Amino acid sequence: MAAKTFDMIVIGAGPGGYVAAIRGAQLGLNVAIVEREHLGGICLNWGCIPTKALLRSAEVFHLMHRAKDFGLKADGISYDLDAVVQRSRGVAKQLSGGIGHLMKKNKVTVFMGEATLPKQGVVSIKTDKGTEELTSKAIVLATGARARSLPGLEADGDLVWSYKHALVPKRMPKKLLVIGSGAIGIEFASFFNTLGADTTVVEVMDRVLPVEDAEISAFAKKQFVKQGMKIVEKATVKKLDRKPGVGVTAHIEKDGKTETQDFDTVISAIGIVGNVENLGLEGLGVKVDRTHVVTDENCRTGVEGLYAIGDVAGAPWLAHKASHEGVMVAELIAGKHPHPIKPNSIAGCTYCQPQVASVGLTEAKAKEAGYEVKVGRFPFIGNGKAIALGEPEGLVKTVFDAKTGELLGAHMVGAEVTELIQGYIVGRTLETTEAELMETVFPHPTLSEMMHEAVLDAYGRAIHI
Repeated sequence: MAAKTFDMIVIGAGPGGYVAAIRGAQLGLNVAIVEREHLGGICLNWGCIPTKALLRSAEVFHLMHRAKDFGLKADGISYDLDAVVQRSRGVAKQLSGGIGHLMKKNKVTVFMGEATLPKQGVVSIKTDKGTEELTSKAIVLATGARARSLPGLEADGDLVWSYKHALVPKRMPKKLLVIGSGAIGIEFASFFNTLGADTTVVEVMDRVLPVEDAEISAFAKKQFVKQGMKIVEKATVKKLDRKPGVGVTAHIEKDGKTETQDFDTVISAIGIVGNVENLGLEGLGVKVDRTHVVTDENCRTGVEGLYAIGDVAGAPWLAHKASHEGVMVAELIAGKHPHPIKPNSIAGCTYCQPQVASVGLTEAKAKEAGYEVKVGRFPFIGNGKAIALGEPEGLVKTVFDAKTGELLGAHMVGAEVTELIQGYIVGRTLETTEAELMETVFPHPTLSEMMHEAVLDAYGRAIHI
């Protein structure tokens, strides 16, 4: 059978791949996309979206317990874990189905199967019906990543869970150990802790949420501890003794001493590895560094016509970064001249309780880079809307270049900060300085006013503290 030829072939239909395919089609390219499992990838099916649905249930449950604070009465508050999970799966299914519709609407040809690259410009797909061959001058790798597994800490779905098991829990953990306090670990810790699990988080670095600004990490940790979480920093889980039907004994090493603790459930959230195997990348001469495809700022791999985007192309491992790269690569393939992505202008959002969001450099990183900085802070307790919402715990922090007034970074912890952060992102994209931010009129009463005050505070001009 003759190979089918396309202007662009995308391998992987997650938030990087499907967005690249849509943008390519919008620009008039004949596009094919290959997916081995689910349209929408991990993000829609097993990541960003279903976790937010679970966390929303936990947030409402938490608020129900605070009914009295709002002059309301709620008795006999409880939850049905199966129903919470069912809602989350329903949300994921709705969105995943929507991707299929978008592919049809944009006339993107979908192939369900496993792709390999036998030679440059050729994609071979193993489907239920056999093997199909496609050719194209432009191929986009968007194969994503999966949970890292360390020897002895492997997930078994029974006592030790990966994020996938944690999204469809077969039981409610009573005593839970979460290994790793990045976004995935801390979100699951937050969810199960809110529903009543006795939760311990072990982090190898010197603080939880280690990529965040140190002040924000410290603030978040204080709130987690207040909620009953136990946080163990600068510690490593050396091994897990599994007793089927009973639980797990974890050997936790800290300060050179090893202690054992018993848990009924462990969630392993120790990072991710790129899906680079069995694609034929070695044969093509693609450079892979620690499971991630090496690319230039335009996502080119160095092999003519082959691009890599999203998690498989390395940090930051964020769906919105993958989508933006997908758009950029499609535009390059269509002969346009898009701007390369600036990793420092991509925000990170963590949906624990309280939420955490940030963009740009932390105070420490800015100083390390040689900047003289001006730092502003504004607490939620000084904001009328935060108090009216009953959410007085939080902080907004801004970092400016003292010489030029450039906004180097913004860091937040508290209610709804994942929605607020985009104000600073737009500011950074427009290359704003403190002057424009100070002259912007923020609506009252809103949480966004704290963003204004944090800018004013960096220059000794805050009004409400």
